[in-house]
Amino acid sequence: MATRVEGSQEMRPLVADFMLVDREDQETVKKDGCSRLVGLLNEPFEWLRMLCGELETGFVFAVILVYGFSQGFAASFFRVVSDYYWKDVQQVQPSAVQLYQGLYALPWILKPAWGLLTDVFPISGYKRRPYFVLAGCIGSVCALLLLQKKPPILFALSTLIGISTAISIADVTIDACIARNSIKHPALASDMQSLCGFCSSTGAILGYSSSGILVRILGAQGALALLTFPLAMLVALGFTLNESKTSSRPDRQVFMMVNGALRNMIQTMKCPEVWKPSLYMFLSIALSYSTHEGHFYWYTDPKAGPAFPKEFVGIIYAIGAVGSILGVILYQKVFKDYPFRTVLFLAQLLYFVSGMLDLTFVLRLNLRLGLPDYMFVVIEEMSGRIVSRLRWMPMMVLSTRLCPLGIEGTFFALLMCIDSIGWLCSKWSGSLALHLLKVTRTNFKNLWLAVLIRNILRISTLALIFLVPKAGPTDALLPSQMLEADGSDEKDERLQLVSMNDRA
Repeated sequence: MATRVEGSQEMRPLVADFMLVDREDQETVKKDGCSRLVGLLNEPFEWLRMLCGELETGFVFAVILVYGFSQGFAASFFRVVSDYYWKDVQQVQPSAVQLYQGLYALPWILKPAWGLLTDVFPISGYKRRPYFVLAGCIGSVCALLLLQKKPPILFALSTLIGISTAISIADVTIDACIARNSIKHPALASDMQSLCGFCSSTGAILGYSSSGILVRILGAQGALALLTFPLAMLVALGFTLNESKTSSRPDRQVFMMVNGALRNMIQTMKCPEVWKPSLYMFLSIALSYSTHEGHFYWYTDPKAGPAFPKEFVGIIYAIGAVGSILGVILYQKVFKDYPFRTVLFLAQLLYFVSGMLDLTFVLRLNLRLGLPDYMFVVIEEMSGRIVSRLRWMPMMVLSTRLCPLGIEGTFFALLMCIDSIGWLCSKWSGSLALHLLKVTRTNFKNLWLAVLIRNILRISTLALIFLVPKAGPTDALLPSQMLEADGSDEKDERLQLVSMNDRA
């Protein structure tokens, strides 16, 4: 008995030592876990700090403001509220709404004109600042004009196009800076597009989530008037941006610059390295026609559809914006160094798969699978937005890599104009499909067929993937002579915020 007691007493220190070591290991694991969590949370800030160091703080701030507040919040808020404006205030058919919405693309089609203005027509010696001010003024005034009680359709359409014009002018102005920095820092081209996508998606979450609630409280017209505030921030950006003044040029010299820019654009577009991927981007957008308005009217219909309330419709799109952020992260972490052709092939294939989820929802097959509408629409919207962003990001990076120095603002705007024409074709062909299939405000019998045809067109786009180069984001796509900088405007492109001390 004494031997057992002595043995147990000898074992106690060993057990105590083992428990002490185990506790120390647990504390080490906890510390490592906390360090990893802190590192993960700190990673975006370190990334922003790196961008500010490489690309200058003023440029990064301008990207955040334009893509976050103008394109992100204002554009997403505008999308939902304008849908309710046409549906509840003007009371028009979904096919007509898509026809009107196609006209929103007109300012974006004119992006080469805006780009040419910012490149060769400075105002009071400034290339960027006045155009931000102009965009903010146009958008704010148009938003306030919509407070009238049920104005004529032509007047309402004109003011909505005015808001789209303001967003497009601000977009082309900041894109000129992005294109130049992508040429100067090719290794950061994907990072800049990731920053744009992240800011746009974050702003979209705020815009979508607040849109339905504000439509419920203020009505569609009152909610549209709130767009005055984010658009007015563009005016503030124009006044706070520090840009070196350019010397005034004689009219003859300006004419020669315009003529030279046009000739350079034509010469660049003749390169197979440019027109082939441009053609693919156009066809991949145009062939997948839009059925958005048919879905929107069906979402809110109390008889044929799931009858989602206004607040939830905004939440659906906000969840989709979260999916866009996940798509940006997925591209940044996994696919940003892959060849363009590989990423776009995979993205287009997934685009077809996400379209089949739309078809499943319209046919209400989700109910047979035991998935309620509220759950399935979240899955559908989230997956669709992830894939759309994964498909859009390499297109944007590819576009920046196709721009020659000297006319990068104009040429990037031209490429975006081609995409906008594709979007216009997508909207109008979708409007025609909804009209021919007799999809109206109350009749959704053939909506499933419109979605099925759209999905077939999506998968057929894979046959054109050979138009996309096999090169990666850091590879040179243009002949070397098109990438030579003249250095004359180097000083003009350094965008910084004006400090309070300098103003004083």
